[in-house]
Amino acid sequence: MSDTTPGTDNEVLYEERDGIAVIAINRPAKKNTLTNSVIQGIADGVDRAARSAEVAAIVLRGVGDTFTAGYDLTARRNDWDIPYDAPRVEARPGAWDPVRDLQFMGNNVRRFMSIWNCPKPVLGEVKGWAVGGATDLVLCCDQLYMAEDAHIGYAPSRVYGTPTTMLWVYRLTLEHAKQFLLTGRAIDAATAHRIGLVSHVVPADELESFIEAEAKLYRNIPANQLALNKLLINQAYENMGLRTSQLLGTLFDGVTRNTEEALRWVESFNDKGFREVIRERDQPWQDYGEKPKPGEGD
Repeated sequence: MSDTTPGTDNEVLYEERDGIAVIAINRPAKKNTLTNSVIQGIADGVDRAARSAEVAAIVLRGVGDTFTAGYDLTARRNDWDIPYDAPRVEARPGAWDPVRDLQFMGNNVRRFMSIWNCPKPVLGEVKGWAVGGATDLVLCCDQLYMAEDAHIGYAPSRVYGTPTTMLWVYRLTLEHAKQFLLTGRAIDAATAHRIGLVSHVVPADELESFIEAEAKLYRNIPANQLALNKLLINQAYENMGLRTSQLLGTLFDGVTRNTEEALRWVESFNDKGFREVIRERDQPWQDYGEKPKPGEGD
């Protein structure tokens, strides 16, 4: 069974076969950048797979050469659902409502966390790049598999963001979390495997078949056994303050997008162009060996 998730205009593909569900972001021309409909489509696909008696595990991937280059910063703000209907006064130009912003980004976090909350294992397939908001999504997966030439990183640490699902801190040691979050450095596949961020590193042309073979192994374990073990592991991390960290990360993300430096950075898009502004932000790190990444999102 192969089709699309409702309301996504083919931007999220859903397929069930051989006991697994494959959810694929299908915006390769835009480096699979995240929009409201894409995020909702992923959450709907996870929910659908969770309710399917035929599915033992889920694979999350991107169509084309990149998992996702993060949020689509070219999308209009009114394209996003903002579930905040409390009465408000007429806002003056440039005013920022932190609660409205928290509800806006918190809605994305809730949908990303549908992966964390899913009773079935979700395996994330990282090829090309997983950048910025892409990491808020993919780090919710239970296991990560990377292509040998892939990279993952949170470049908005340099300006305009903090991680919202905040799973970096829980998946890495303190030293590595600070090493990569304070600098926004990209992590290559070999390093990601060495520091325990991913389960397996595989040649790019073998990644899809490898991760699907791994996902199919879960057909041999009772669904309730998988659900209970996943819940037990997740609960240990939630007891370490995961939800509180996510609240702060989501709130601070809004703060960093409304500092004087951030506002000037966004204004410079009109003068220099989006790609050039991204290039200038990341150039000092690329001079020290970081490979250039797609300039579609963040």
